[in-house]
Amino acid sequence: METIYWLISYVVIINIIAFIVMGIDKWKAKKRAWRIPEATLFILAGVGGSIGSIAGMYLFRHKTKHRSFTWGMPAILIIQIILIALLFFLPGEIKLL
Repeated sequence: METIYWLISYVVIINIIAFIVMGIDKWKAKKRAWRIPEATLFILAGVGGSIGSIAGMYLFRHKTKHRSFTWGMPAILIIQIILIALLFFLPGEIKLL
């Protein structure tokens, strides 16, 4: 049970961070300031922040014209969902619970 608590806490925190970073990058784009690298935005999505990244992308209307983001972020989310499903439904000792 403790493992699930830490896993959920991590996912919530990384999604909040990804959402905020997407908003900061949009703000910096408007101010023509130093920008957050696109690789950083994808890394945050890849380590569990895909929902926050997608929400920030559409709420802030940021990177929505870039195919790498409009296709890439949902693709990362789908891959993460598949991996989580495999962890829960595969037989054996791989399970976290």
